[in-house]
Amino acid sequence: MADRGYFTRKLGGDKVFSVEAPKIKFGNGVLNELGEDAKSLGMRRVAVFTDRIVAEQESLTIAVNSLEKAGMECEIYDEVEVEPTDRSFKAGSRFASEGKFDGFVSVGGGSVMDTCKASNLYSCFPSEFLDYVNAPIGKAKPVPGPLKPHIACPTTFGTASECTGIAIFDLLEMEAKTGIVSPRLRPDLGLLDPLSLKTLHPMIRAANAFDVFSHACESLTARPFTHRQAPDHPSRRPLSQGANPYSDIACLEAIQLVGENLIQAVHDPEDENLEALMFAGMLAGIGFGNAGCHLPHGMSYAVAGLCKDYQPDGWSSDHALVPHGISVIVNSPAVFRFTGSACEERHFQAAKAMGAETQGASMEDGGSLLANQLIKMMKDTGIPNGLQGVGYGRDDLEDLTERSYAQKRLIDNAPCPVSREQMKELFENSLSYW
Repeated sequence: MADRGYFTRKLGGDKVFSVEAPKIKFGNGVLNELGEDAKSLGMRRVAVFTDRIVAEQESLTIAVNSLEKAGMECEIYDEVEVEPTDRSFKAGSRFASEGKFDGFVSVGGGSVMDTCKASNLYSCFPSEFLDYVNAPIGKAKPVPGPLKPHIACPTTFGTASECTGIAIFDLLEMEAKTGIVSPRLRPDLGLLDPLSLKTLHPMIRAANAFDVFSHACESLTARPFTHRQAPDHPSRRPLSQGANPYSDIACLEAIQLVGENLIQAVHDPEDENLEALMFAGMLAGIGFGNAGCHLPHGMSYAVAGLCKDYQPDGWSSDHALVPHGISVIVNSPAVFRFTGSACEERHFQAAKAMGAETQGASMEDGGSLLANQLIKMMKDTGIPNGLQGVGYGRDDLEDLTERSYAQKRLIDNAPCPVSREQMKELFENSLSYW
């Protein structure tokens, strides 16, 4: 078992970790196999979820042609919002309920896949919207049974939504992100075709790659599964169970691939860079799908939800938004400086994997080494300079803290306790880095 010393026993802590492994097919051109895969899952009438941008791209054409060649009846839903809201989830659910589909296909980024997951859920098991949403915002009602088959076909590589039982959205009335978590939300199959990444804008590639890093590094540095209270019943063991040996292996490899390919993939990508980053996204998805993220993601939901007027390069949207990968990474350097002392060796490993110069450094330098390497790579790839770069200032610190501290599923997964005042200080330290 890797790093046995991290998984020390704690009174009342869990002694078991579980593995939820997604079913994945990976490789150039794999999208052409979609129709036969849908047929093997018993699909006949298929809802194809996408957004208006992807609807004009070759990936959707390939997907629909493959489905129709296999004899599927397809109906396309292209109204998915980028960075979806509860409004978007509800609209998709109405489409799914009215269409009487026996299967779902999502072609697009995390927004599309998450909307498809939620639409499948609410069309199969109608309920009040907040019933399935994470506590304390919602009731966290368990999904009652299996959903209809869903094949996820990502055209980005950041969210790894094809690997997870998580669907994230903006709750408009709270101006904050939250989500729905259940193993039943995980797609039955993910088709990862690196050829789908060729049309991505450089800033989207940068944001996706930093999101992959964040998934992997937060999972690697999360509270060990042995320090989470043991469940009173095996069925209540959460998906986000904390760092564990299975996730560790995938996460370290994902960080290494991001460190080696990020810069070139943004400025002058070659096929092997895109293939490596999509594979890294898959590995990170496997990692955080079992370990869970912590502070950078918990803080990111407020950064995205309270967005005022930021308009990022590369995203076509009719409203202001802070894309997910950016909303995460602008907090990360400050967070990893803070958490570095909680698991020094793991921060040091992550810094080295991302390409930091570690010769002559000690393990206790891990958090600072990692933060400095992230800042360097953010500058090299055009990522905004902290929270100020996406439109926030000191006057926003209280609101950001208030909305983030409610994300208990994520905050409690951090490697050390975090008070409300410490979270506010983390936001303050994230305002600018250079």
